[in-house]
Amino acid sequence: MPPTATRYLHVVRHGEARPDETGLTDQGLRQAELLGRRLRDVPFAAVHHGPLPRAAESARAIAAQLQEVHPDVPVYASEPAGDYVPYVPDRTELPPDSADLFLRFVAGTPQEERLRGPELARRALGLFTGPVDGDTDRHELVVTHNFLAAWLVRDAMHAPHWRWLGLNHANAALTVISYPPDRPATVLTLNDMRHLPADLRWTGFPDELREARW
Repeated sequence: MPPTATRYLHVVRHGEARPDETGLTDQGLRQAELLGRRLRDVPFAAVHHGPLPRAAESARAIAAQLQEVHPDVPVYASEPAGDYVPYVPDRTELPPDSADLFLRFVAGTPQEERLRGPELARRALGLFTGPVDGDTDRHELVVTHNFLAAWLVRDAMHAPHWRWLGLNHANAALTVISYPPDRPATVLTLNDMRHLPADLRWTGFPDELREARW
């Protein structure tokens, strides 16, 4: 019998980080806690998070809320859920008007993130995307960083590989992607911040986009 279950992937960028990125600010911790409260009733099969402190601390704060309702939900550190450049584009792939901007941005990222990123991105797609076997829907949470969140959305939309560039996610914003067995993936919600009060929204966005927010 063919599988009938759908995977629901909840993708979250970590809460606001301290300037030295050793963990969360008080505001970032509050963002993560509020997100966890919003998600308390979701029957998560697993919570995955990147290994860096800002993602790990966010995941712990979220999981503490989830485990009040679902005490057995497991939490896993995952290198593919970490912070890295998932794909380095060639100039010929990029829109001519924005090629210089994007290439400067990628060049400004750490070399290790560019070298290791494509393999980690491939592993992330294998671990976190696609339908699941059987007839029981599966909900998973990935607490990660802006680049991987953008890469997962790009993949779900079947957009060109370079298009992870320019997709921004706010701290503790929620994106949900469904992977049914019989049709393409669907982005159900993107960069959703309704669980956050106004003063905790839009952190992590570039200044020019925060100023233009609606």
